[in-house]
Amino acid sequence: MRCLSLDQIRTLVAIADLGSFAAAAQALHLAPPTVSLHISELESRLDATLLLRRKGAPRADARAAGLSLTPAGQELVQRGRQLLRDAEDAEAQVRRHARGLVGRVRLGTATGVVVHLLPQVLESLAQQHPGIDVELSVLGSADTLARLDAGRLDIGLVTLPLPGGTGLRCTPWRRDPMVAFLPADWEAPAQLDPAWLADKPLIFNDSSTQMYRMTMAWFGQAGFNPSARIELNFTEAMKSLVAAGYGAALLPLESEQEAQRLVGHERMQLRPLNPPLSRELALVHADEALLPPGAAPVLEVLRAFAQA
Repeated sequence: MRCLSLDQIRTLVAIADLGSFAAAAQALHLAPPTVSLHISELESRLDATLLLRRKGAPRADARAAGLSLTPAGQELVQRGRQLLRDAEDAEAQVRRHARGLVGRVRLGTATGVVVHLLPQVLESLAQQHPGIDVELSVLGSADTLARLDAGRLDIGLVTLPLPGGTGLRCTPWRRDPMVAFLPADWEAPAQLDPAWLADKPLIFNDSSTQMYRMTMAWFGQAGFNPSARIELNFTEAMKSLVAAGYGAALLPLESEQEAQRLVGHERMQLRPLNPPLSRELALVHADEALLPPGAAPVLEVLRAFAQA
């Protein structure tokens, strides 16, 4: 039994997008009779009318040139777009393997890690394994875990603790101290405790995140339950609001370079927390036998950057 032709589907999608047989022929570099043949063969193969040819439409208007999709045609165009994307992805993947590339690895993590830690990881990976294509998604820990469970990510860097029952491999990766980021003009003691911060304007991660729960637990253990002035999940935006004097934020100090850069900052100051608080990151993934080609070198490089 003959299967649907991707070339014929591509022709139908082009007609739907461009509005006429002639425009589709030009865009696809096909002869006009070939375009007509593709549609007639599709309609014959499916025993369905895909395009209606209306009479009397003005020829000057390509999209009103007497063509419209039937419901069957609309369904095939919608599904055809996904088929074409899948075919292009498959072709690109095979070409990468043919050129000696190992494959694509999908990595998910949060914004702070992307800004301060991953550039070093990706630079090292590019030097050691230049053929690996890392597809990066900037996500909170909950979304990262959900996509790992659904098979839409291969590796995640997430904040501990993990919820139970994930079935994923989990390896502690880094422990970074949490500090208070304050506007430069605030008068503050050398160390900040929950009582001092609780009645200040605060900038928190949103309530769905592990960072929010960890921060609130730190306040809660001292008997405080503060409200945030604003909640958002982009670390650098939170720091910008601190620098603008909008409030204080409790965030991890994610590298020595960041600490050095912020010493003497004109619009922002840092204070350690008392009692101390740390953000722990873990490397999370499925069983390595189930991971795609290229994941093992990525894990190897990530593990080399692990820090207690």
